[in-house]
Amino acid sequence: MNSRIHTFHLAELTRTSAARALVRPPSARTTPGLRHAECLAMMRLGAPVVSLDRLQLGRLAMFAEWDDENALERFLTHDRLGRRLAGGWHVRLRFLRRYGQVAALPDLPPRADRTDPDEPVVAVTLARLKLPELPRFLHWGRPVERLVRDHPGATFATAANRPPRTFATFSIWRTAREMTDMVHGHSEVPSAERHAVAMGEQRRRDFHHESTFMRFRPLSEHGTWHGNRLLPG
Repeated sequence: MNSRIHTFHLAELTRTSAARALVRPPSARTTPGLRHAECLAMMRLGAPVVSLDRLQLGRLAMFAEWDDENALERFLTHDRLGRRLAGGWHVRLRFLRRYGQVAALPDLPPRADRTDPDEPVVAVTLARLKLPELPRFLHWGRPVERLVRDHPGATFATAANRPPRTFATFSIWRTAREMTDMVHGHSEVPSAERHAVAMGEQRRRDFHHESTFMRFRPLSEHGTWHGNRLLPG
């Protein structure tokens, strides 16, 4: 059985430590068992375009791919950044499928396993923006941010970025069906079509150099975020 796992971490750090991680994230060269890591500053979904909430330098998000859980445990125990992340919250994930692809994650197949429509899922998007497309990206993307943020099927949702052009979103869903309904505009919420409309606009003229939408099965969560557990149930 494939022992590879993914993780998503949230932690409160000093601005200096967070900035250091943004500039020099962990790498496979320096961290045994790590395949790839993305370090990003958290941002509040739906925040005004010009706002400190769009770049929260004291709050770090990290998405990572590991050979196995032993490699992750070594990082959390022995690495300076890993020890800081261990004091926050993270979820361990099993990859299910992807749409699109980014060069940093070359080995993920389009589908690794089937999803039960009634099981909880975690969705992660990762994109490298075309900077001239930033105004269009913000225009079409911010309504989607608010849709995901306020959706009753999402138990937690956030976004993160690393200037100038890397963006990510992270959301936890009570069921895969609720997430899929949101993506295709079938949710029973106001302006449910916002995500589907934005996808159509991206197909018309892509906002990104590369992007991927990944679906995961949550395996376990560790720690709390602002005193709360985030997985459903």
